[in-house]
Amino acid sequence: MSTNVKEIIGIWDKGYSLDKHTEKSTFTGNNQFGRPTFNTTRTHVGELLYQLKYKQDFAKVHPIAQLMHDQIVTKFPDIDFIIGMPPSKVRLKQPVHEIAYRVSRLADKPLSTNLLLKPLATSQVKNIAVRSERLKTLMHAFTLHNDVIQKYLTDPSYNVLLVDDLYDTGTSLEAATTTLKMCSKINKVYVATVTRKN
Repeated sequence: MSTNVKEIIGIWDKGYSLDKHTEKSTFTGNNQFGRPTFNTTRTHVGELLYQLKYKQDFAKVHPIAQLMHDQIVTKFPDIDFIIGMPPSKVRLKQPVHEIAYRVSRLADKPLSTNLLLKPLATSQVKNIAVRSERLKTLMHAFTLHNDVIQKYLTDPSYNVLLVDDLYDTGTSLEAATTTLKMCSKINKVYVATVTRKN
């Protein structure tokens, strides 16, 4: 299965994305509700993610996780545990958490489900146009679970892999990385995303 892995640059120590989300998107007019419609051609990975997130096809978790493990996670031999990016939208089953769980199994690394929390509800950042406003909103949204730090982070230094679905402006990952690095026991933060906007 072909992908186009690319490094994504940010305040994290190193990060990669499997492929672009879309290859081409052409405006086709407005629907009966006046909303714009598009004819979109997605990359293979972009289509897998689309089917997972918007068609609730959770059979797509395994191929996505396998690609992420084989083409990105293997670049980080020193990770100690994995975290899925806390979601903005409430879903019965969270796609990113399912991907992170499967990646953790493939990599034989623990998954932390409650170290990085997002207790404050925020609008989906894709709906906030100005980057500085996105970052400001998100910096107040993330927090660390101190009980988890005290109970489970018993060593002085850990390297973490943060898994997310789509890399757009990087503000969510930047806010999450900043929050993680507030913990004195977190050394490196690596990032892996399924797709990227460009």
